[in-house]
Amino acid sequence: MREHPLHLSFTRTFTRIAAIGAIATAALLLGGCSAPPWLSGATASPTPSASATSTAGPVQNDLAAGAVTRTIEVGAITLTIDYWSTLSMDLWTAAANKPLSFSVHATVTPADGQKIYLAKVTATPVVAGSDGALPAPDPIVDQASVAPGYLVLDPYSYSQTFIVPPLDSAATSLELTVKYELLLQSTPTSSDYAKQTAVDTLSIAIAPEPAG
Repeated sequence: MREHPLHLSFTRTFTRIAAIGAIATAALLLGGCSAPPWLSGATASPTPSASATSTAGPVQNDLAAGAVTRTIEVGAITLTIDYWSTLSMDLWTAAANKPLSFSVHATVTPADGQKIYLAKVTATPVVAGSDGALPAPDPIVDQASVAPGYLVLDPYSYSQTFIVPPLDSAATSLELTVKYELLLQSTPTSSDYAKQTAVDTLSIAIAPEPAG
């Protein structure tokens, strides 16, 4: 497993910040990482006709440790993605702007000198509460501003922060489906590319609002 992206040093890193929000389309918040305090179930109050209480299970949180690394194989490409947040997970409340940072690099087998480019990233949110699905923000998109895309062949990488805007106050969980659209050179000197798409999903718990 690769060292956390905050300690990586690459020859060249492309960093762009993209986000959505009610007023601005980009914002970056800083914070720390801590263990999540909200992984306890909620117990329903008994009714006269009920013989036992019912308990909801804990909400899955892939960022419970503050960071997670994923490896995805698509065709000849192996994509490694490090995710983390600069905002403490106990502050990932429905009302907050929630920054999700990630760093992407790729390798290819066999490594014959072809380059790999990242043309587009799309993060599609799905929001849920204790009673089911809730309205969700629009997808967050970063389209490469250079052709054919951002170079992500190791040791080069792409780093980004997406801001998840405030959610419905009843939200208890967020699922982000992140799609990476990649271009692989057919030969080291070719201007022809093969397109590959890698898809990853993050499940993140939404913390309750602080009391008071």
